[in-house]
Amino acid sequence: MNTIQKNVALQKTSEMQTVVIHLVVWLLVFAFPLIFESSAETFRWKAYLWHLEMPAAFCCVFYLNYGLFVPRFYMRGRRVRFFLYNALLVAVLLAFQHGWFMPQIRHMAVDGGMTPRVDAPQPPVLSFILRDVVMLGLTIGLGTTIRLSAQWKKAEAARQESELKNLRNQLNPHFLLNTLNNIYALIAFDSEKAQQTVQDLSKLLRYVLYESQQAFVPLGKEVEFIRNYIDLMRIRVSKEVRITIHIQVESDNQTPVAPLLFISLIENAFKHGISPTEPSFIIISIEERDDWVRCEILNSNHPKTSSDKSGSGIGLEQVKKRLELIYPGKYDWDMSLNDSGTVYASLLSIKVK
Repeated sequence: MNTIQKNVALQKTSEMQTVVIHLVVWLLVFAFPLIFESSAETFRWKAYLWHLEMPAAFCCVFYLNYGLFVPRFYMRGRRVRFFLYNALLVAVLLAFQHGWFMPQIRHMAVDGGMTPRVDAPQPPVLSFILRDVVMLGLTIGLGTTIRLSAQWKKAEAARQESELKNLRNQLNPHFLLNTLNNIYALIAFDSEKAQQTVQDLSKLLRYVLYESQQAFVPLGKEVEFIRNYIDLMRIRVSKEVRITIHIQVESDNQTPVAPLLFISLIENAFKHGISPTEPSFIIISIEERDDWVRCEILNSNHPKTSSDKSGSGIGLEQVKKRLELIYPGKYDWDMSLNDSGTVYASLLSIKVK
């Protein structure tokens, strides 16, 4: 199942859960009047109908706001019309309830032998009207809040998806620029190897252009991409540079991870960890353990000079932004220099399950 199918399935599941929650809540609301009849020896439908009127009014008000008034008026800035329609709705329901429905129910109650005691004190009608206005107003507020909350979640999800696409579109040229710089340097002393490198680059670009456009990719494919990238980078560096790789991930590993996160850390190690005149080393370790994927990188620290234009330096900033969007609260990223400033360490741990 690809990413689009997964997203569709998740959306359908979420919609079904919403429907089930609505059904359960309203079943409880309409069942609540049964409490008033639970002590009766025989169930009285007329009395139950008497108590059922308000839940029906609540349901009407809730869904008119949830499905009509809020999206058509409130969300479009027509707030005055929104409040006027709700005021009219409440007035119609109150007129129906206290002007026709309640007298009809009392009439049926008299016919059914449920006439109230004559000497029993009767609360004023105004108190009932005020109670109903307050309850209907709360229902309007509830329907409005729930619909606005759902709309906000959709808008936030769309915003995050758009920002992720923008970040990926920025990352691809950044990666391509660094790799082309490597091939350019290689052409000067080994044209045959440069040709082979172009073929290797085509494999990497195929992954960047197609596989990495998905929200998540299998960890095995991401690791294969990283191996190919490191092999490509080895061609440029001298034999004096020690590059050590420890990758404990099987090629068929299907754990989903966001693409092109670790590669920016590795790019940074090659950019700042290699010196043409001083001893240099890069140690890269990637493993999956206890629902976490860990990428640890140690490299000698040789900061770029102002004349070095290899790369724009936006890679690590993008990693931070993408982590916040994709794995909020589910990652740890520690970066540090040793006391002498000669060794840089980066440890990124992502909770993937």
